[in-house]
Amino acid sequence: MTEWMSNHLLTFLVFAPAIWGLLILCFPEKQAPLAKLLAIFGATGLFFISAARLLTIPPEGPMNLIFAEHLPWFSVLGLPVDYSLTLDGLNLWLVMLTTFLTPLTMLGTYRSVTKMGGSFMALILVLEAGMLGAFLAQDLLFFYLFWEAMLIPMYFMIGVWGGDERKYASNKFLLYTLSGSLLWLVALLYLATKAGTFAPAILAATALGLPFHIQCTLFLAFALAFAIKVPLFPLHTWLPDAHVQAPTAGSVILAGVLLKFGAYGFMRFAIPIFPDAFLHYAKPIAMLSVIAIIYGALVAMVQRDIKKLVAYSSVSHMGFVMLGLASMTVIGTQGAMLQMLNHGISTGALFLLVGMLYDRAHTRMIADFGGVASKMPVYTTFFFIVTLSSIGLPLTNGFIGEFLILNGTYISGFPWGRVFSVLATLGVLLGAVYMLWMFKKVFWGPENPDEDSGTQHLHMDLSVREIAVMVPIVLLIFWMGLHPRSFIAISERPITNLLHTVKAPDPRVKVPSVPGLEPVLNAGQATMGVEEVRK
Repeated sequence: MTEWMSNHLLTFLVFAPAIWGLLILCFPEKQAPLAKLLAIFGATGLFFISAARLLTIPPEGPMNLIFAEHLPWFSVLGLPVDYSLTLDGLNLWLVMLTTFLTPLTMLGTYRSVTKMGGSFMALILVLEAGMLGAFLAQDLLFFYLFWEAMLIPMYFMIGVWGGDERKYASNKFLLYTLSGSLLWLVALLYLATKAGTFAPAILAATALGLPFHIQCTLFLAFALAFAIKVPLFPLHTWLPDAHVQAPTAGSVILAGVLLKFGAYGFMRFAIPIFPDAFLHYAKPIAMLSVIAIIYGALVAMVQRDIKKLVAYSSVSHMGFVMLGLASMTVIGTQGAMLQMLNHGISTGALFLLVGMLYDRAHTRMIADFGGVASKMPVYTTFFFIVTLSSIGLPLTNGFIGEFLILNGTYISGFPWGRVFSVLATLGVLLGAVYMLWMFKKVFWGPENPDEDSGTQHLHMDLSVREIAVMVPIVLLIFWMGLHPRSFIAISERPITNLLHTVKAPDPRVKVPSVPGLEPVLNAGQATMGVEEVRK
């Protein structure tokens, strides 16, 4: 077994949760408590196995390749499809984020789902398998299969266990994602027919030989599917509905992991396959990102539902990620990579905390609360720390990601770089406004005297189980804020190599030295105009 794990670790990570989840799905409803415990046990075991195996092995090779599995699989339309899984600097921490959040989500929402709880936990495990498969898959059709497979468990999680408008929200989520994915599949099949394979390196070499207008058309098909998943303005409208109607666990996984696939798709496939087209559309992407940052923050400011406020904050935060990618600097792209992790931790924690409050008060309306701090001081402390993380307070994880993105955009050689970076800072300020306003009203505002108000139902602070969920998240918030180098060092080399394929203009200014970030900042000053011959 040990030898098999050493040679097929990635296969184990992808398919073990799926098999475990399908077995748990067979449990009868009367054994739901046992099924839930077994699901948590399986997800926790997978996290410890992934941490023990992945975080103790030094990266090797020119692309920081850590693990790889590759063998021929089957053919479609005469094109070979490979069983290809790879773990490297671009997806290591995203894989760890997935295995970290899944058991915490299960434990944090253990008592939230009372109907078919075992089946619900089993779907989370199946969804985890799909997410891990998509992060690790290298063959593009293999990636596409996992991309679509993720929709099924999330659709049922929203449609069966969601709120009053769950059917509308789940159908909207499915239709949005499928519509973009089908156009992407058409473009993929066209390019694969030209290349004779679905291997990214050969697809990239083939795309370079196509006329530029065809490259742009194919890139837009890829970009549409990934932009919907981000979600990038104006393709974001499915997200607030899905978040509000989804059960707490669905919201945590949706915000914590699923939204990352859009930006990851750009980094892993769209940019290296269509570097010239990405450069051509960098300004429109950056413009839409800035609009998303400001628009998401402004709409969040007027929300009266705490969960919907957090949902719109995701639109703003993910706009920063796309802005970092559009900057085409190592600093900005490293910031985007870190911000994906930051958003997964902080926003996932916010949805967990909102769910814990809803379980007690059965309402999420801001006006129904007030004086929560006096009734739940431990809960208030955790919520305050996560709020500071979300608004990017220095020493927390949120600060360094936004700092690198704004700096990378500002120093980029694009004429619009400085203007867009300045405009994007408004999102930071507005984020502090709506989050601190909400925190003040709910926790320190005057208590709602109505007998049916949310505050009147708060009789118990966090349980030991809930504290056990929040402690590792808070520790990670400060670890990422105080020592970000441990999270971005492994992605520095593959990101630098990635951007060498894009003939972006050189950065305009010398980046000032920041203690602890010299290697990243120095890398950001490297010339981005080196054209690398693809092998």
